[in-house]
Amino acid sequence: MSRKTSKNNDLLSSVRKDTSPKIYSLLVDLVNDDREDLAELVLKIDYLLEYSSACIRQKDFQGAKEALSKVENRVKMLDMQKVDTEHIKYLYEGIKKKCK
Repeated sequence: MSRKTSKNNDLLSSVRKDTSPKIYSLLVDLVNDDREDLAELVLKIDYLLEYSSACIRQKDFQGAKEALSKVENRVKMLDMQKVDTEHIKYLYEGIKKKCK
């Protein structure tokens, strides 16, 4: 079976332009391992990280803390499935440091 890319997978084609290269690479790996459910979880985490960063820019630290707690729970779910979450944890820690 051929490798799935943005040209032959709807999920990958819809997120290719909006995600960072490292997140997209993780999504490609998950989709090719037939784990689209985990790929969708990674997309939710990516959205929550962007949302929490926007909250911090707008000085809404409570909203950022709520979003970061959701990210932490979802990352734990990915860790239980043995997904490489190194880049996600790096982003999480960077945003968490900015949150007062």
